[in-house]
Amino acid sequence: MGTTGTGRLAGVDAARGTALIGMMAVHVVPARGDGGATTTAHLLAAGRSAALFAVLAGVGVALATGARRPVQGERRRRWSVALVARAALVGAVGLLLGLLESGVAVILAYYAVLFVVAVPLLGLRPRVLAALAAAVAVVAPVVSFLVRPAMDDPILRSPTFGTLVDDPAGLLQTLLVTGYYPVIGWTAYLCAGLAVGRLALGERRVDAALLFGGTALAVAATVASALLLRTGGGLGRIAEVTALRGRDVADVVAEGRFGNVPTTTWWWLASDAPHSTTPVDLLHTTGTALAVLGAMLLLAGTLRGWGSWLLVPLAAAGSMPLTLYCLHLLVLDAVAPGNRPDPMAFWAVQVVGALVLAPLWRHLVGRGPLEAGLAALTRRVTGASRGAPGRLPGT
Repeated sequence: MGTTGTGRLAGVDAARGTALIGMMAVHVVPARGDGGATTTAHLLAAGRSAALFAVLAGVGVALATGARRPVQGERRRRWSVALVARAALVGAVGLLLGLLESGVAVILAYYAVLFVVAVPLLGLRPRVLAALAAAVAVVAPVVSFLVRPAMDDPILRSPTFGTLVDDPAGLLQTLLVTGYYPVIGWTAYLCAGLAVGRLALGERRVDAALLFGGTALAVAATVASALLLRTGGGLGRIAEVTALRGRDVADVVAEGRFGNVPTTTWWWLASDAPHSTTPVDLLHTTGTALAVLGAMLLLAGTLRGWGSWLLVPLAAAGSMPLTLYCLHLLVLDAVAPGNRPDPMAFWAVQVVGALVLAPLWRHLVGRGPLEAGLAALTRRVTGASRGAPGRLPGT
């Protein structure tokens, strides 16, 4: 079934390591190359890596809270407390990281809110969670489109403790609706991950279904977007309400968005641009996340004996994502853009460092330092004994 020596599913950790590497690429490599074309790193990873990270958050919560048999009764209450405590702690780390000059839209505060959203979903069955994921993916962007014109402008910077003190209402609006990773739409990723985590992961038929089903969903969403925008006339309607300044409307629509599309025309909801949080974007990136997870689970199940060591660096990195994510942002803060080497070399150095450091630390020490610290603090807050109620995702 592709488990590690600690009982973790190596494929899940490897998928999380893949998400981490993709996010590093998006943060370091420019979106456009010298000729103006989108770089390969952004074509592959922009939007998809963050979505994979969010889907795996749901998978991790599901695995930790009973997997195929969701926790009930007193154990569910304890897990609810643990998730809220973890949300507060991860959110605090995110607000601290927001003080860095990393140039990155820090995801952790949004991630923390998703932990809270997971609490009432713990007892739901996979089919219900999958249906809820689909419903949120379709309905949430429409609701956002309707309400955002009446809202204040979003806080287009990483939130900090200063933001929390000075403008708590604005911070809440940003995290839930108008920010880079709006929870109203990203709950679709959480529900999809929870549904997947309640399945028999590690069984070949389930893993294959994730790979091929996710691929089909991603392709279908992309085709639907192309048909709506090109054949259906969407690009023309968007061009009518957008200042193109001599640019091609298709390029403007395909650009990554700051969490949401404009509200000038409903046709924007047909875009599948990275971080556009439209129905097709949410469905496409959910599909790619499921496909990557399925592929990694199949690979972990296929590699036997010495071959299983091929996944060790990636899985080790995926077992301590919070530590490596924070180190990555600290590196970006320490090395100013003007002092950085070639972007691909800068990214490669960080990736190699993560893939070397993580397995060494895991072998010699165990959990990542931040993961271990958060687990200990969570136990103290909840009054749980060591090992109970269990490991939270990435710990």
